Amino acid sequence: MEFGVFLNGYIPGPGAHDTTCEHEMLMSEAQYAIHADKFNWKYAWFGEHHALNEYSHMSAPEVVMPWVAAQTEQIHLGSAIMGLSPRYNNPVRNAERVAMLDHFTGNRYEWGTGRGAGSHEVATFNILDSSTTKAEWEEVAPEILRMFEQKDYEYHGTSFSVPTPHNVLPKPYGKGHPPMWVACGNPPTFGRAGELGIGAIAFNFEPIFNLQGRIDSYKEAIANCTEPLGQFMNDNIMMTNQVICLEDRDRAREIALSAGRGYLYSMVCLYHDTMPHPEGSPVWPQAPFQITDEAMLDELIAGGFLLCGTPDEVCEQVEAYATVGCDQLVFGIKADGFTHEECLEMIEVFGTKVIPEFDKDPLHSTTRYRATAQPKYPMFNGPVPDLVAEQLPPYSLVPGSFPPAPIDLVEL
Repeated sequence: MEFGVFLNGYIPGPGAHDTTCEHEMLMSEAQYAIHADKFNWKYAWFGEHHALNEYSHMSAPEVVMPWVAAQTEQIHLGSAIMGLSPRYNNPVRNAERVAMLDHFTGNRYEWGTGRGAGSHEVATFNILDSSTTKAEWEEVAPEILRMFEQKDYEYHGTSFSVPTPHNVLPKPYGKGHPPMWVACGNPPTFGRAGELGIGAIAFNFEPIFNLQGRIDSYKEAIANCTEPLGQFMNDNIMMTNQVICLEDRDRAREIALSAGRGYLYSMVCLYHDTMPHPEGSPVWPQAPFQITDEAMLDELIAGGFLLCGTPDEVCEQVEAYATVGCDQLVFGIKADGFTHEECLEMIEVFGTKVIPEFDKDPLHSTTRYRATAQPKYPMFNGPVPDLVAEQLPPYSLVPGSFPPAPIDLVEL
């Protein structure tokens, strides 16, 4: 099992309306990803949301990720998620952003995709019926992958068109393309992700063992996938949750029991109105769910709603995710109740005391999958143009004069 941090630009309360507080939050969240790189964490996922006040001010993660990449060495940086509806992200622009991130992260970008968080978010872009975004995702996703390969890309479609041949640039760096994922907010999407041979980004709002059927559906579908959407299979289920892992057990449990701890979840219920939630879940501005006593906390831990305690205790709790078949476990940072310093401490404690017990492979699973990439499309749709410049400038770059991209490292 691999592990990651999830950064969402979360800033509850009056600070959301003050740009100085907003700036402090954004810089702090970037620091968490940089800190995680030093302590065995393999992934940092950056939410992309629009006009979701307090819940997420991370509207342009493609700006943040290269800044983090320049200060890290091994951690992979993922979009969670990049919306594929042409009504708020033109597919050509998406292809350009993905390939550029692949270059400036050195093959460390993970391409998480989806339809959007809910009706309020997509309405920002004049999408008033979010049910239409499913068909758009199905149309756009394979076309972006074709843009990565072809030099005379042309398309006449339902939701977008490129009416004359264009070479969409840059192309992804080296072999293959960034690993592709899709957000699975509803149960049927798990099976669809498996059918397409791409990773599933899942959200845990119920007892962990309730997810067994969805995980089994994904694993069965991907085992039978013979024609993946991309150039390779990405057999991965990523699950998000919350963790409070500190050497001081009393302090960890105090955080879990603190007033206002469920504020973030009340905003999830407000904005993610296309995802199923347990009946009676508090919707902001209703008072958040409160863990009232130690017994309730123990019950929630046993159900897998959160992980809490010392490293030894948390190791036992992680086992439940391994049992149901989760491939990657990702935790929201910063969650309610923590100080900034405690977030940094938790990243270090979990990274040094828990991760080595479950992740023995120095390479990312997605790096291994990408190494198997095979092109799917011809380089040109039409006749190859017989055009060669009469004169090149001195010192023009020549193919083969540079080391291969990181994906070709001998360790693979």
